[in-house]
This record gives sequence, C-alpha cells and structure tokens, in this order.
Amino acid sequence: MYFDAANLSPQIAAPHSPANADDASEFRNIGFDVAYIGACTGAKYIDLVAAAEVLRGRHIADGITLKVAPASLRDQNRATDDGIMQVLQDAGAEFLSNSCGICAGYGEDRLGENQVCISSTARNFKGRMGAQTSAVYLASPYTVAASAVTGTLTDPRLLMGE
Repeated sequence: MYFDAANLSPQIAAPHSPANADDASEFRNIGFDVAYIGACTGAKYIDLVAAAEVLRGRHIADGITLKVAPASLRDQNRATDDGIMQVLQDAGAEFLSNSCGICAGYGEDRLGENQVCISSTARNFKGRMGAQTSAVYLASPYTVAASAVTGTLTDPRLLMGE
C-alpha cells in the first residue's frame, strides 16, 4: 500500500493511546494547559526547526505553557547556533534540561492533577507524564507549536499558510 504524504492530514492522538489518532481537524477547539516539545522522539534538531517555523514572529496564547526539552545537548547547541532556540524563546517557550523529563512523568515539571497536554512525544498512556488524572494528546512539533499559539488543538496548516 502506498500513501502520498502530501495528501495526508496532520494527526493527533487522543488520550490514552497513540492508536486513538484522527485528523487534527477532528480535535479543533479542544483546550489544554501545557504544550510540550521534548524528549528523544519529539525534540530532535529537525523538530525544533519545525516548531520554530510555526512560532517565528508569534507568541504562545495566554494561559498556555510551552515547555521545550531538546533531545540532546548536541541538538540544543546546533539549534542555538542557528537561532532556533531564540525563536522559541521569543515565542514564550520555557526550556527544560535535555532528558526524558516530563515525557517520563518525573521531576518538578510533571503534569499535575487534571492537566491537559499536547505533546510531541510518542506515548500518552494514563499517568505517563504525571498524574493519573492528566490527559495527553500526541502530535507533531508543527501541531504542538500551532496549538500553543492558538490555545486550542489546531491543524498547523491553518497558521503555516499565513
């Protein structure tokens, strides 16, 4: 079976399984508290570039926290040298150390009770990123960044064509 990726819609996976995926447009206007671009699967250099592409010249929505944890120090340094980290900072991102961090649900940045997150990580089972009552939607860095700007789950193509 072959797919033309240019014709596929961006996907979002609803809590609590990556298998709960559908077109991003099916999740429009769902609110969240935290946008997370991080960990080994969702914050490599190319992922940071993708997020910056959406965030350049924009700022995250009021009431939203955008946390970024580059996959490695190497990726972070390259993104710093190329001005990518500055774009993310200018948009209002908070930076976490290079590690699993919130993705594995430990540390001070873990999700609290009833928090909702959109994340560029690979897993979203119950309690994965913190409290058992938290909910995590999975998406690409483009979608996470676009959603952070609008404050609701958003198809990134709506912002990228502007």
